[in-house]
Amino acid sequence: MSEPRKLEVLRAIVEDYVHTREPVGSKALVERHHLGVSSATIRNDMAALEEEGLITAPHTSSGRIPTDKGYRIFVDQISSVKPLSAAERRAISTLLEGSTDLDDVLERTVRALAHLTNQVAVVQYPRSAAATVRHIEFVSLAARQVLIVLILASGKVEQNVIDVGAPLDDPTLAGLRKVFLAALSGLTVAMLPDAVARIPLTVPHAEQGPAARLAQGLAVLARNAREDRIVMAGTANLARSNNDFPLSIGPVLDALEEQVVLLRLLEAMAQDSLGMAVVIGRENPHDSLAEASVVAAGYGPGENAKLGVVGPTRMDYPNTMSSVRAVAQYLSRILAG
Repeated sequence: MSEPRKLEVLRAIVEDYVHTREPVGSKALVERHHLGVSSATIRNDMAALEEEGLITAPHTSSGRIPTDKGYRIFVDQISSVKPLSAAERRAISTLLEGSTDLDDVLERTVRALAHLTNQVAVVQYPRSAAATVRHIEFVSLAARQVLIVLILASGKVEQNVIDVGAPLDDPTLAGLRKVFLAALSGLTVAMLPDAVARIPLTVPHAEQGPAARLAQGLAVLARNAREDRIVMAGTANLARSNNDFPLSIGPVLDALEEQVVLLRLLEAMAQDSLGMAVVIGRENPHDSLAEASVVAAGYGPGENAKLGVVGPTRMDYPNTMSSVRAVAQYLSRILAG
């Protein structure tokens, strides 16, 4: 059996199984694909593929389905990520335009990706430890209550209301904001806790108490900004694929609920020459996702965060990869703007 024909037969089996959900037989391959050989030759080819562990028989019928190893060979043969259609590009643009802040952008992003792929879409928040301070605002709400707003260059906004311990008039609060902003602007989130701790000693004695409270509040916001988390949409899509999980869909749903599993996986996934990262079935280091595949791509400055989809191994990999990469590129452009 020639290597090119082996790959062609495997490709046909994967494509047919993805679209029909039914085991694929030699007769169907001859009828649906122009492979240029007889049904008997195809049966021999399928037997060779089965010996190599690329396809398997789910039961005693003559049909075969791809294994995780077969899907891997298929995905590795994808030489380029095809562009989305004009209608798909319009759908992404419509869903993402008008976003107001990072939270809104990411919520819209996962909805768009879930809509395009009919899978569970996940997006990792940009890693904020290296994000720099763009702006700080103090807003007086009452005699002793102040709203602290921390805005990062990544677009992330953190805010909280604190008690400053003593009444502050607007000119004093504005002066403190000027001091904090001058000292912290351009610093990374990782540098904030140490930097804010020194600021109260630089202001007049009467203002040191409130300044210390403001410093503590900013330190808390800095810690919050560094928390790793993801946004998710389309869980109902996974539930509709229940038949694609022979054992149980429960572990996959548990993994989605325990975000730390997905965060660790996304961070560990290495991108290939196409800018894609694909983990298939039991390639996954987490047993809870052993019957699922994850397709992801990096986005943002340095592509230091990822977005992607989680679905059954019986996945339309070319179209999924295309959608994930396109949405990642849209998101990068929005955040850069």
